[in-house]
Amino acid sequence: MAERSFVEEVKKLRLSGGDVFRGEGILAVTKALLESGVSYVAGYQGAPISHLMDVLADAQDILSEHGIRFENSASEATAAATLAASVNYPLRGAVTFKATVGTNVASDALANLASGGVTGGALIIVGEDYGEGSSIMQERSHAFAMKSQIWLLDPRPNLPSIVEAVKQGFELSEASHTPVMLQLRIRACHVHGHFVAGDNKRAKFTLQDALENPQRDVSRIVLPPASFVHEQEKVRDRWPAAVKFIEERGLNEFFSEGADDIGILVQGGSYNTLVRALERLDLADVYGNSKIPLYVMNVAYPVIESEVLRFCEGKRAVLIVEEGQPNFVEQNLATILRQAGSTTVLHGKDMLPVAGEYTAAELLKGARAFGERYGRLQPLPAPVRKVIPLTELATPEPALPLGDSVHARPPGFCTGCPERPIFSAMKLVERELGAHHVSADIGCHLFSILPPFNIGNTTMGYGLGGAGAAALNAPAGKRAISVMGDGGFWHNGLTSGVANAVFNRSDNLTIVVDNNYTSATGGQDILSSSANNATRSTGHAIERAVRGVGVKWVRTLRRTYDVAGMRDALKDALTTKEKGPKVLIAQSECMLNRQRREKPLVRKAIADGKRMVREKFGVDSDTCTGDHSCIRLSGCPSLSIKPNPDPLRTDPVATVMDSCVGCGVCGEVSHAAVLCPSFYKAQIVSNPSRWDLVRESFRAKVIGWLQKGEAKRRAAYAF
Repeated sequence: MAERSFVEEVKKLRLSGGDVFRGEGILAVTKALLESGVSYVAGYQGAPISHLMDVLADAQDILSEHGIRFENSASEATAAATLAASVNYPLRGAVTFKATVGTNVASDALANLASGGVTGGALIIVGEDYGEGSSIMQERSHAFAMKSQIWLLDPRPNLPSIVEAVKQGFELSEASHTPVMLQLRIRACHVHGHFVAGDNKRAKFTLQDALENPQRDVSRIVLPPASFVHEQEKVRDRWPAAVKFIEERGLNEFFSEGADDIGILVQGGSYNTLVRALERLDLADVYGNSKIPLYVMNVAYPVIESEVLRFCEGKRAVLIVEEGQPNFVEQNLATILRQAGSTTVLHGKDMLPVAGEYTAAELLKGARAFGERYGRLQPLPAPVRKVIPLTELATPEPALPLGDSVHARPPGFCTGCPERPIFSAMKLVERELGAHHVSADIGCHLFSILPPFNIGNTTMGYGLGGAGAAALNAPAGKRAISVMGDGGFWHNGLTSGVANAVFNRSDNLTIVVDNNYTSATGGQDILSSSANNATRSTGHAIERAVRGVGVKWVRTLRRTYDVAGMRDALKDALTTKEKGPKVLIAQSECMLNRQRREKPLVRKAIADGKRMVREKFGVDSDTCTGDHSCIRLSGCPSLSIKPNPDPLRTDPVATVMDSCVGCGVCGEVSHAAVLCPSFYKAQIVSNPSRWDLVRESFRAKVIGWLQKGEAKRRAAYAF
């Protein structure tokens, strides 16, 4: 189950020429693909581009009507290799995945594609997950584009620019016989707006045509001596063809040209933020009309030398706004200006942060420094401090920095997450067997490296948990543990982790967290999904695949919330005398997706007057000792503390907040750890029946009678 359905939104994809399309950036990209006459689309989900895969999945009927082949690829490498269909045939194809991790996974296929070149347009749409909110290493796709000479588009974040970039990207690819990378940053993926739609087009040359008339060109295959010719061809033929196309089509934009003797060069993706900063400095109006000349590089690579020199001609100084590091564009511009003998002063990372996301605040400071340096802004007056003489008053203590006075709140698992009890069980086993080396993996389970679990030594990539522990396979008193999710298992883990462990006779343990779909990327179906997908083959058990590659010791736990059972299975895997790789498959559905699916149904049922029962856990304040082991061993966000009702005890007691979803982990952990009996389970009944009311009335009377008796006994001893 995908976290969001686009069934209603995809109806807009049927709009024809002249209609106004309104929606999100991801939908606009899909519409642009249809208008470009694309033949096939493939990809692998990953923020911030996951929704593009969801949109394509929900639009399969429209894609089929136009003869478009769509695939949920097994990995980014699979997606990139799909573009091989455009090498020999005039077929337009597009693939999509998250950058830079997806680009890294796809690097081998992309390098081969870029070496041999393409006949049909090949577009790689990458979701550039860069900045403070990113979940990956801070790198950019720019380096890969430069390495393999793949042209990189970075359009302004508005729907008309994004749609035009998709269409021009295919034409640029065909004109230069080179794959083109379209970079969409987080804000571009989710920006809302409108554009005038065109007609959807069916490819003139179809996939069936390619199959019926196979073509073969040995010079396009990366094999000596052709591979040596490819490098020369890139520089001699493809680069000039790309530059000519970019210049003639005006893909890069000039704004307010000639308005001043200073200027700013900016990559398209940072245009909106820059204009907002200039507007705050009164150097642009609210409509984006800048008083400072701007050169917007919607094509981030290659840098067009003639346009740079044209923009810098007659200017005293220019500022290049290039987010991230290394400063590839700044170095390129410096070389162009120096070789041309230009006297224009180039500024960049000297006025802007060397690394990190260029937020509006950062660009505001950089643009202000540039404007003040060249007389377009007056320096801010130094703040005047109002001095109040202190004679009798004591000098106040200086305030501590926020980071020293407020505890950090690390990211963690959602309320009711089925992965939390796995790591609670691991902590319980750790008490008995000691700490183990844990090779973590990409996915929600990576949060286990943070408090309260503090489990995990390394993480090397999606599905590489098993491979990350490969070297630690030596005779010792302990076994290494590796973790991977079901998405990572099918992406890379089956071969590079489990099969590799079998081949090399590993004696370590691999835990596969099976949610029945890829939870971390939005709930998309995979091979082992339990859902009946009409267009995909599902229901292939992970245990069968594991046994198929030769693993003998395999256990499947069908309910991760059974903390005691999970603890015993882990202990057995780590202490068994049986040699060879061990695989423990822990199954439970993602609670976030489950709640997203079930809550609307429950609300509707309650509104319709139907009887509904919801379970919730609580803590008996009179029984709780204030030990808080339940919190330390589960870390559930719905667990908190409150003042102790006993006036003779000062330690706060545990409490369960209204966000509880009734998964029962807190109580399971407590009982598995033999801690306390203070947890109870209550049933909340909406629209109770007459029998419910009678039974509750009887319970209240009995409990009230017992409480009165207990109160009398206590009163006898009161003084």
